[in-house]
Order: sequence, then C-alpha cells, then structure tokens
Amino acid sequence: MKHVLAERDLKLTKSLGQNFLHDQNQLRRIVRAAEVGSTDKILEIGPGLGPLTELLIEKAAEVLAIEKDERLFDYLSQKFASVAHLKLLHADAMEYLKSHRQWREWKLVANLPYSVASPLLVELAQAEEPPARMTATLQLEVAQRIAAPAGSEHFGVLGLLVGLRYEARDWFKIPAGCFFPAPEVDSACIVLSRRPEELLPPALHETFNRIVKRGFSQRRKMMFKLLKQDWPEAALQAAFERVGLPPRTRAEEVSLEQFARLTDTLSP
Repeated sequence: MKHVLAERDLKLTKSLGQNFLHDQNQLRRIVRAAEVGSTDKILEIGPGLGPLTELLIEKAAEVLAIEKDERLFDYLSQKFASVAHLKLLHADAMEYLKSHRQWREWKLVANLPYSVASPLLVELAQAEEPPARMTATLQLEVAQRIAAPAGSEHFGVLGLLVGLRYEARDWFKIPAGCFFPAPEVDSACIVLSRRPEELLPPALHETFNRIVKRGFSQRRKMMFKLLKQDWPEAALQAAFERVGLPPRTRAEEVSLEQFARLTDTLSP
C-alpha cells in the first residue's frame, strides 16, 4: 500500500477520512461477518486502494464501489479494468445516496470514511428501501453509540435513527496498526441486520426523527418540556401516560420501542 501511494505520488487527504485498512486477516473477518454470498449485490463506499474490493469481487455477484477521490478512482479503474461485475463510480456517496433510495436487494460492506460514517449510515437506514444488511468499519465510539441500550452513556440520536430499522448483531475492535496511516482513534466493525418487521410505518419516520432529535437537543432536560415546543401539553400528557413515561423522564431513559410508541401516539 505504501509502495502504491509512493509510486503514484498519492497524498492522503485527512478531511476525507482516508485511513486505509490493509490487514488481510481483518479484511477477511469483515467479509465473513457480512456473510457475502455468490448471489449478493454489494455496495462499497470509500474503497480507497481496493483491498476490500478484491475480496468482495471474489464472492459477490455484483459490486458497486463509490469513490470520491478522483486520483483513487483512476487507480481503481486501472486495477480492476477487467472485472465485469464491478462498477466503479466517481461520486460523493452522500449526494448519491440522497437521490438513489432503493437498496433492498443490496448489502453494504465498507470501511467507511470516518468523517462521514454516521450520516452515511443514517442516510442508508432511512432510504425508501434500505439494505438487508450493513457491515461497516468505523470509529469504535460510533459503533458503541449505534449498539448502546437505553440508559447507557453512549445511547442517543445515532443509535435510535439507525436502530429504528436495524438490529446490531455484532461488533469487534480493529487495532489502529491495521490501518495506514494509523488513525488516532480506536476502530470497530459493526454488523447491522434489517428488522424483519418495521417498528413504525415509513410515513411516521419523519415524526420519529423529530421527537428523537428534540428529546436529545438538551440531554439533561426533561423530554416532556422539550417536546412542548412542538406539541400541545394535553396531547403530550396523554401520550406519556399511554406509553408509561413519567413527565420527568429524560430522553436517555426512553427505549427505542417507547420512542416508537410515543411517535405512533402523537401522530394523527
């Protein structure tokens, strides 16, 4: 990897979160965790120099890899020129996902750029048809926030927005030395499976997002008082009673299922 970067005079861009995973054991572990099969369609975001891409094209029926850095896109285009079932796309993944919302038949397998990992996962989770499974390498803290239960220190908006449609199946740490350059933060790979049944119909997702974000806008304040900015007090009192939430409850104490029930109760 160092040789390729030096040979092509490629300078990594910190703002793009370019920390490339090169350890083959960890790469194979990620592919195993993703349960990539011969009929799968795989979405990879931020392929970098392509070490994970190499493993994915060996196992999957189709791979779509989105790379924002034009220099890396050119390198990948040459490296995989003969691979017919790999489509390389030079694009900003976030912008692409906003206009491409159908991913039901796909699985995400990616070492996500750390600078945009959280919004990318939320964007996919809230797509019209989200992927069946998402296996992503990201900052350890982000993985902990996604998997955190109610009442824990990491529980918050990210875990709820992703958790509405996904269950965290597993996650494992990846040492910093497995990357080049080594990141200053700990890393982890998390596996998310789409829930077999929706907790809320898609028409109520926007309301769910609004309640969650308002509830955590001032984490130490009572959620009831915060939600009064958007809903009449009488409606909130009835909804809290129905869900079984005391008025003095803080958002960090409310489970995903309770947020879903509160959304359903407050929606016309």
